[in-house]
Amino acid sequence: MIHGTHATPPIERVVYGVPFATALRQEVDNAGSHAVYVLASGTLARQTDVLDQMRDALGNRLAGVCAKIGSHTPRIDVVAAANEARALGADALLTVGGGSVTDAAKMVGLCLGNDVSDPAQLDNFRAHTGADGRTERPPTKPPPVRSIAVPTTLSAGEFTYFAGCTDTARQLKESYGHKLMMPRVVILDPAATVHTPEWLFLSTGIRAVDHAVEDLCSINPQPVSDGASQHALRLLSRGLRAVKQDPANLEARLDCQLGAWMSIMGSQNDVAKGASHGIGHVLGGTAGVPHGYTSCVMLPPVLRFNLAETAERQRWVSEAMGRPGMAAADAVAELVADLGLPGTLRAVDVRADQLDIIAAASMHDRWVHTNPRKIAGPAVVRQILEMAW
Repeated sequence: MIHGTHATPPIERVVYGVPFATALRQEVDNAGSHAVYVLASGTLARQTDVLDQMRDALGNRLAGVCAKIGSHTPRIDVVAAANEARALGADALLTVGGGSVTDAAKMVGLCLGNDVSDPAQLDNFRAHTGADGRTERPPTKPPPVRSIAVPTTLSAGEFTYFAGCTDTARQLKESYGHKLMMPRVVILDPAATVHTPEWLFLSTGIRAVDHAVEDLCSINPQPVSDGASQHALRLLSRGLRAVKQDPANLEARLDCQLGAWMSIMGSQNDVAKGASHGIGHVLGGTAGVPHGYTSCVMLPPVLRFNLAETAERQRWVSEAMGRPGMAAADAVAELVADLGLPGTLRAVDVRADQLDIIAAASMHDRWVHTNPRKIAGPAVVRQILEMAW
């Protein structure tokens, strides 16, 4: 008999299919916020009117704007933003952009709640995962302010309370977490995504596919995430192809956003991911591979590696993606190819001389140790990397 516990995440609302400026105005009113500090994608700030819409919606409640968060959320950028938010007396955070900006707001909240004003102080709060897979998280105080997220990509980090933050000096992306780092409200407006570069929107869609697939094939799946993950794959498979065919298709973009939301239900209840996520974290922080691309290149070989342990659930993946009878790895690889995205490590500029470094570092990521097929050491990770080469 199966058993488990389903916990409701500390998120108040998900608003979808409503113009973000309209929803934002209502949510700020609901919260009674008077000093909203905004973290926005630099591209959106420079090249679109999205921030102008945001300014109009906030009016004199806008405290300040940071549009200087680098890819993979560098800790130096995070702490600089936190120091500015503190000086401005921010009582709420707002993110408009992709996963790096979303994680930055989580980290700003952590910094404000734990008196972090220098990047080196973050060492006191990062998770430590040993080579044996045991993860320890230091005590962390809750953020004193929470965020509203308007995501423009599909990696779905706005629905979790963990954040990845990169120590650029050591070229390592590290994990931080507190339940209340999760945004208070998420606003899904497909019109806000039309400015996102095509490669970024589509590749983060594959990241969402990766969430759903590794939750379905997890060592500790849950009934709620099983159902949500399968529907996520249906929405993403058709939605991503439709956006590729017609970038102006807002219905398809909303399908993708809803699919990304559903893909993360397992993460909200501690369903363990596998090696595609674990190795992907290292590819991002160590080799600079965009996190959407990490899923494009790693998910198919990880599915092949795990097939003997997850054959039945991989059939569920294929069926949900509209490819019954096809190997799940091939169904994912077909979708990646249909979207014109890279499918090998070579194609994302990973060098052969980096493989051993990546393999060793991957053993310090918790998801490598929860992969359905045991990964005993760096040599096994190297085997999977060679399958992706």
